[in-house]
Parts: sequence; structure tokens; C-alpha cells
Amino acid sequence: MPRRILSHITPAALIAAAFAAPAAIAHDAGGLRYADMPADAYAVVAQVRAKPGKEDALRAITLSLVPQVRAEPNNLLYFLQESREAPGHFIFYEIFASQADFEAHNQTPHVQSWFARLPELADGGVTVIRMGILNNAATDR
Repeated sequence: MPRRILSHITPAALIAAAFAAPAAIAHDAGGLRYADMPADAYAVVAQVRAKPGKEDALRAITLSLVPQVRAEPNNLLYFLQESREAPGHFIFYEIFASQADFEAHNQTPHVQSWFARLPELADGGVTVIRMGILNNAATDR
């Protein structure tokens, strides 16, 4: 059955599909280019670890933050990552337009609600490293 389907696809259609996919990906990615990053952009790397047996619960409430934070007006980038070697160890990489925007982010209801759940779910608090962004064109201006 798959042979029949493939036999009806012309080489031109395959080529068109191959070139269309990267454009769709690039279009979906959208967002800020490195050269457009504000000179005073404020980056943060943070981590939190789940208590034993609380990995799934911490993952669930942490995943719910992603669309909410990305919708904040001055959030430029927000990635949530989880260690492959230690499930329940989460790393955040965040960039905000300014330090004030990061501080305002921490006061939003969704972040405050997340912080309120940490004593029950996290092994300790959140470790935050506040970073400066180096070597992007906006910084060099």
C-alpha cells in the first residue's frame, strides 16, 4: 500500500514539500533575531529539583507556566528543560527585555502560584543565576 501512495507522488511534489517544510518551521519560530536583542536584555538561568516521588507533580505545574510566561509582553525567550539523567531536575533559560521586566514576571499571579507550591513539591528552592548577554550585535552598539 505505501508503494502505491509513493508512486503517485511526483518528484516535483517531493521537492516542493522539502522546501516548504523549512519555511514553515522558520515562520513558526518567528521571534527576535540575535541582532535585535536589546542591549539591556536580562537573561536568567534557574533550576529546581523535585522531591523524590514528586517529579510528575512538579513537572505538571511547571509545564503550565510555559505558555503563560511566553505570553508576557516583555518575555523574549523562555525555555523549560528537564535533565535526561535526573528526571525532576528542571532548568529554565529565560530572557526578558530588562531586569525590571524579569522582576515584574516574578510577581505575576501564575509565577506566584507556582512558587507557593514549591515547598510541597521541590527539594529546596529555586537557584537563580542572573546573566548578562555577551557578544550580540545590540550589545556592541
